[in-house]
Order: sequence, then C-alpha cells, then structure tokens
Amino acid sequence: MEEQEQEQQTPRTSGGSTGGVISLRPLTLSDVDDFMAWAGDPDVARFCRFEPYVSRDDALAYIAGTILPHPYFRAICVDGRPVGQVSVTRNEAPADAHRGELGYALASGYWGRGIATEAARTAVAEAFGGRPELERVEAMVVVENAASQRVLEKAGFAREGLLRKYQKVKGKTRDLVVFSRLSTDADS
Repeated sequence: MEEQEQEQQTPRTSGGSTGGVISLRPLTLSDVDDFMAWAGDPDVARFCRFEPYVSRDDALAYIAGTILPHPYFRAICVDGRPVGQVSVTRNEAPADAHRGELGYALASGYWGRGIATEAARTAVAEAFGGRPELERVEAMVVVENAASQRVLEKAGFAREGLLRKYQKVKGKTRDLVVFSRLSTDADS
C-alpha cells in the first residue's frame, strides 16, 4: 500500500523560489506530527474553519475519521515532507455533482514561495482529470485573507464576487470572496 501511495505522488519541480520539489500525496496517520506543525499553528488556522489542533489524539482522530475516507485530500509536500494540505470536496447532491470546493492550508514557514499556488493548480488539474462530471471548482476566502486571494488568482481562478455575511468563521459572521476555475479554462 505504501508503495502505491508513493507512485501516486505528483512531483512538480519548482523554480528556485520554493527551495525544493513540490508534490501531493495522500496524508497518512504516520504524518500526524507534520500535520500538527501546520494545523496546530494559530497563524495558519486564523482564516480556516478549524481551530488549531492542540491534541495529537484529536489530530489522529481527524486524520482517521475525516481525511483518510475523503475522496481528494492530499498532503502538500516539499522534498517529500508534508508541509500543508489541499482538498477538493465532492458535492454529494446529484444537482451539485458538477461542483467541488478547494481548500488548503500551508505551514507558515513555507508562505510566500508559490507552494500553495502550485498545490492548488495540481489539485484542481487532478480533480478535473479524475472526475469527468466535475465542471467547476470553487474556493471561498475570508475577505481579510489577501494572501489566499493572491494564491487563487495565480492558480488561474477567476474572482467572481463578494458573498456578504455568508459564513460563520471562528464565531463571527464573515464576508467571503468567491473564486472559481472551470474545466474549460486554459491549463485545467
């Protein structure tokens, strides 16, 4: 099984700014300590729906119960080491099966190097390639998270508009910016 997971990695050699090879692979229980490095960081979790993980046991339960059964949840790796996560959520309702939602988080020590942009591009390309019914991938970003908005723009997403008072994030109703990428967009 481990060999198959290694074969599923999608390496992307980056230009000098990232300092390594970026790849995506399934996250495993043995990655829990690396997971805790970003998922336990309040700076990383600031605009995310999750609170920072403080318990290794809670992180293991989340990996086992949510990540492992998820149809597309990958570790973002630099030189083989997990430094973040990226997912494309599948909508189960038949009327919404053509849409998915992109989510990602990256360890703060890796911000500003183009890693999240490359991971988003790769994840969306793999999702479109593996799911013929998928026509649209959306991403919703808290208005104050300008860095994440830049990631999506660089990854080829179109900014569609503002969703006012759209979602509770950390107990506060927030405005979100919605972005999309279509399977018919160039480089999908």
